[in-house]
Amino acid sequence: MGILWFILIFVSLTSHGDAHGPDNCNHERGLCRVGNCVSGEYLARYCFEPIILCCKSLSPTTTKS
Repeated sequence: MGILWFILIFVSLTSHGDAHGPDNCNHERGLCRVGNCVSGEYLARYCFEPIILCCKSLSPTTTKS
């Protein structure tokens, strides 16, 4: 019976919705934040669902050439 609980916990942790991790968030110019996004940012996805959010800036940053 104990092995069944272990398998259930393992499966529930590996199949975790739309969580992509911090590498994917940083690659898409986002920041992982705990709790809420700050003012001027929006929730793009989750780094680790449901606590750590991937927040992106509302206004795109411009680079000077």
